[in-house]
Amino acid sequence: MIGQLLTEYWDRLEDSLNFWAVIGFLGQAIFASRFIIQWLHAERVKRSEIPVVFWYISIAGGVILLFYAIHIANVVFIIGQVSGLVVYLRNLHLIYKARREGREAAV
Repeated sequence: MIGQLLTEYWDRLEDSLNFWAVIGFLGQAIFASRFIIQWLHAERVKRSEIPVVFWYISIAGGVILLFYAIHIANVVFIIGQVSGLVVYLRNLHLIYKARREGREAAV
């Protein structure tokens, strides 16, 4: 019984290893790399902060994972990625708005 379940599971797993799985892994790798970048940045500046590149990598990984989620037609995954993308874009908007206001105040 357990052997048959494992065999069926392995067959399904093998069937899922295709071009779209590579896209999913790529998106996940890019998305996960943002934490390494944030950690290295924090070590460099000797304090915890999130560099702007963190948000760009979040967007890149999020978009790739969104394409993958659409391909596999997983509504939970799709909504999660879209929600995250809204947050990442909003953070970039706030960062650039503050920089623009800072430049205007300096003039």
